[in-house]
Amino acid sequence: MKNTRKITVPALLEKKQEGRKIACLTAYDFALASLLDKAGVDLILVGDSGAMVAAGCKTTLPATMEQMVLYTQSVARGVANALIVADMPFLSYQASQRDAVLNAGRFIKEGGADAVKLEGGRHIVDIVRYLVQCGIPVMGHLGLTPQSVKSFGGYGLRGAGADEAEKIRNDAIALQDAGVFSIVLEKIPADLAEDISRILEIPTIGIGAGPSCDGQILVTHDILGLFEAFTPKFARRYAELAGIITEAVERYCSDVKQGSFPSNKESY
Repeated sequence: MKNTRKITVPALLEKKQEGRKIACLTAYDFALASLLDKAGVDLILVGDSGAMVAAGCKTTLPATMEQMVLYTQSVARGVANALIVADMPFLSYQASQRDAVLNAGRFIKEGGADAVKLEGGRHIVDIVRYLVQCGIPVMGHLGLTPQSVKSFGGYGLRGAGADEAEKIRNDAIALQDAGVFSIVLEKIPADLAEDISRILEIPTIGIGAGPSCDGQILVTHDILGLFEAFTPKFARRYAELAGIITEAVERYCSDVKQGSFPSNKESY
């Protein structure tokens, strides 16, 4: 069912309570965000994944505040209904509570976001609590946290061992206690995600975390076949637009070079 009114943080909590799944995707520009909103997506994440799929970086780490605020502004202009969540980039919140609130505030005031997302567990709960006290809704992110890729040594599965699974579980509870309204669970075993989703009162949003989360999120470029560098195991392809776009551009180039575009009909 498509949204007919603005999705809010309380509305997401109601969806969990009523057992209704939450559909989330990423966007970084006006045109794509408009289409996602029109299609009925509940939550649009302006992800730091934009550093990879939109800016061509090898990781999310180079994403800057200026870049992310610009992406968020562009998305906000195209969205009427979906909840807009802005990813806080690497080192925009870790150094101090002051940095965190000033940068998060930019996403709300300048970017038009409804909320922000932070990666990390118990070590950031004081920052989360402070942001929430300042009136800024916060989404958490546990499991494979891409901003920690240097520490993890790659993008492998997290929480497979008993100790790490228990840590993720405890981190989720700590984030809920600090006031997050939802938590992204990325690339963890499905049974662990199911357990966390059962324990928490707030919605869990899975990405590579099995079917038992309260919602799912994927990078839109992955589901549309726009990002060809690699396709994660957990990303289902709903279209292969890279080939369609390439073919269309090839036809355009051919028409221009052969002199068949523009025609008299397409001229003034």
